Amino acid sequence: MRTSIATVSLSGALTEKLTAAARAGFDGVEIFENDLLASPLTPEEVQARCADLGLSIDLYQPMRDIEAVPAEEFGRNLRRAEHKFRLMERLGADTVLVCSSVSPLAEDDDALAAFQLRRLAELAEGFGIRVAYEALAWGRHVSTYDHAWRIVEAADHPALGTCLDSFHILARGSDPKGIEDIPGEKIFFLQLADAPLMAMDVLQWSRHYRCFPGQGGFDVAGLVGHVMRAGYEGPLSLEVFNDVFRQAEAGPTAVDALRSLLVLQENVGLTEPPAPVVPTGIAFAELVTPDVEPLSEILEALGFARTARHRSKPVDLWQQGEARLLLNTGPAARRDGTQLAAVGLESPDPAGAARRAEALLAPVLPRRRAPEDAPLDAVAAPDGTELFFCATDRPGLPSWTGDFEPVAHKPPVAGGVHRIDHLALTQPWHQFDEAALFHHSVLGLGAQESVDVADPYGLLRSRAVTNADGSVRIALGVGAGPSADEGGRAQHIALATDDIVTAARRFRDAGGRPLPIPANYYDDLAAKYELADGELEAYRELGILYDRDADGAFRHCYTETIGRVFFELVQRDAGHRGYGAQNAPVRLAAQHIRRPVR
Repeated sequence: MRTSIATVSLSGALTEKLTAAARAGFDGVEIFENDLLASPLTPEEVQARCADLGLSIDLYQPMRDIEAVPAEEFGRNLRRAEHKFRLMERLGADTVLVCSSVSPLAEDDDALAAFQLRRLAELAEGFGIRVAYEALAWGRHVSTYDHAWRIVEAADHPALGTCLDSFHILARGSDPKGIEDIPGEKIFFLQLADAPLMAMDVLQWSRHYRCFPGQGGFDVAGLVGHVMRAGYEGPLSLEVFNDVFRQAEAGPTAVDALRSLLVLQENVGLTEPPAPVVPTGIAFAELVTPDVEPLSEILEALGFARTARHRSKPVDLWQQGEARLLLNTGPAARRDGTQLAAVGLESPDPAGAARRAEALLAPVLPRRRAPEDAPLDAVAAPDGTELFFCATDRPGLPSWTGDFEPVAHKPPVAGGVHRIDHLALTQPWHQFDEAALFHHSVLGLGAQESVDVADPYGLLRSRAVTNADGSVRIALGVGAGPSADEGGRAQHIALATDDIVTAARRFRDAGGRPLPIPANYYDDLAAKYELADGELEAYRELGILYDRDADGAFRHCYTETIGRVFFELVQRDAGHRGYGAQNAPVRLAAQHIRRPVR
């Protein structure tokens, strides 16, 4: 289906919004009146600009407080409407959105509302314009879609139809099944938005917290299914009021918006993009660093061994069990400092995973490689992390490990780390919802509920995405901090062990520096849980944190931070799906006190 987006959904001046929408691949736009009023372009110039960009102008909006008012007020409203219709002629827009009235002058009189909307439609028809009447969730007398439709039906004019808005319908808890009783040709327009489920005033909820479909808690796909069964043939259009989107760069937001519509159409059965290829494991995590020595010291203390070197690039492979880390000292490391730059994802079908990613607008990354290097498909996540689709040491498929030549090394420590438990990637503040949708839709990972954690300098939000068996776990976070160097944008790699006390003691005895945890934490831990003899003392000695729920226990401890990266040792009971969220405030406070190593 055709896709459209309201200019209010994007940041910047009107020309920036139009350019971002066109570059993302939208077919059309809704022109929000305030964007036009603030633009130096004439309506004719806006029309020409849209035409040059290949965009249709699908809707002009909003026209407010029109219907069910005293006759004298309605006369003024018609005069105002005539001016707007002349402007729309210049703009080249043929449909106007009329919101149900919130005016204190509006009367609770459906017959009067129908009569006045018919008069408005008669006026609009003379300009070749259609009127789409929408029920605002906070409308004074008309606040549900079925009520709005009854008034439109009573008015009975070919230039008058209804506009359906998923937020206004779902925020009120209305049953969207009744949409199927509306003739498709009388649904003039469909506006879509999702939202997190919140207990708050619906107007504030609408104006500040809407998001793109798939990023909130509404069943937007179910609603669209009802609209399609009614026979609607217009565009799928996004109208999202969101404080974050209005401050973020318009280009990436527009791409995220269109991705949400592509996934929505797939969920409704309107399109069939390449199917998701869910990753089955983490092949490697790649760190870039200008100085390999501090990382090497930590990895050796953790029991890793440097086992191989890339044949043509300054990249070393460090390994312990199935946990593989790449240390890259190339030019990017000198520019960006120590950080987690890339993740290799084990895929049952690397080529299929790449096709899925490209179909959902993930940037495909060009890769500089020698002729003998393994061909690896890679895309960029919203935060810039490179994601490689891998088939590690599988017969008949090229493996990235073939690009590495073994080096002499001591055997890795037995009984220590055996794999990567999870990765934690802190997102730019404006890309948290985009990242969750990306990892769910592009990679096929299931998203858990968001968790809010108190940070000494604000609030940290975290949302984990995982595959079914937990062999791939990525915790996406967003939060504040005094600066990136002090942990505000820290990333970490969690390493799984079956005996955290032994692993932590080996790390410390090998010269590793664990993150110090305050004694007050362990006094509180003693009050919360009855632990085995000697268990609390070992945790206190080694800086190990403890969490437990109905599915088992979660024990973990942390290293110091190098640049933007630190490591976590994790002992997870089978069935435990958490990440130690209740301990996060203690960890964050400790990290703010102990500055990272450069």
